[in-house]
Amino acid sequence: MRIVVAMSGGVDSSVAAALLAREGHDVVGLSMQLYDQSNGEITFGSCCTLDDLYDARRVAAAIGIPHYIVNLERTFEEHVIADFVREYAAGRTPIPCVHCNGDLKFASLVERAEGFDAEAVATGHYAQVELDEATGKHRLKRGVDAQKDQSYFLFTLSQPQLARARFPVGHLDKAAVREEAHRLGLRVAAKKDSQEICFVPAGEHPGFVARRAALPGGAIRDREGHELGRHEGIHRFTIGQRKGLGLSTGIPLYVVGIDAETADVTVGPRTDLERDTLTAARVNWIDGAPPAGPIRAHARIRHRHREAPATITPLADDRVRVVFDDPQSAITPGQAVVFYDGEYVLGGGWID
Repeated sequence: MRIVVAMSGGVDSSVAAALLAREGHDVVGLSMQLYDQSNGEITFGSCCTLDDLYDARRVAAAIGIPHYIVNLERTFEEHVIADFVREYAAGRTPIPCVHCNGDLKFASLVERAEGFDAEAVATGHYAQVELDEATGKHRLKRGVDAQKDQSYFLFTLSQPQLARARFPVGHLDKAAVREEAHRLGLRVAAKKDSQEICFVPAGEHPGFVARRAALPGGAIRDREGHELGRHEGIHRFTIGQRKGLGLSTGIPLYVVGIDAETADVTVGPRTDLERDTLTAARVNWIDGAPPAGPIRAHARIRHRHREAPATITPLADDRVRVVFDDPQSAITPGQAVVFYDGEYVLGGGWID
């Protein structure tokens, strides 16, 4: 079988390609250039750099497969970076990894695979796909390594995409992946993992957003509307934030609300962060259609959040209402809520 593998230059995708080649598949390596790197300049981030592309090419040569680079600069700017800036400007906290992995990289990979007459596409994600023989549907399953599981980032995948998806390292833990890379003699065996938001160094997103959008300052207020201080832009805050408020009060205060229209940031005690209900839009159901009525499942409101039992009710226009059995802390507009039934992803959407 001919399989196109997305090769980022990291250890996971490198081992994914090597495992498929060892199984006898006709493997084609594909790397994605996501931003202008003319003259060797790195304009932002630490992922998908020239060094990463060179690493991917060296790995492809080492395992004996062809390697190509596809330019996705414009698409990355339009679908990931522009959305990242818009969301912060709207008082929301974006999660660009979902847009990048599902909406951009995976969709582009499937499209390019057709040009190579490939039957399947593969990535180094820690996730799994299973075919339900009874229904003929493909199911998205957690990766075996709970600490590295990336199923949360893939909830936007469709049935046609899952039908062609291969996740060769999903049944391994990270230690086993590195051990396999060492055994194969791959130079990326000890390479560090990339950060989650690859195009913005940790803690530097306010400056990144400010360079692309003129956002006014505003007031920091308590729940009664009293002004407690001033700030330099709502893009510097997220729901649940405590540090960096610049306030001197007798009790710890957290960001509990962000109003993009007035540029007000509202703060309150930790108890004000507790909510048991949310609504989400642009919901994707892995089965391809929403359930007929309310369902019971576990919902995760952030990548590192422990999912909690909830009742999920489909609404009109690809929306849902999620009611948790117990209040959850810091439900954040712009983040993804993903629904799980045991080891399987049912779907997910974007928190209002």
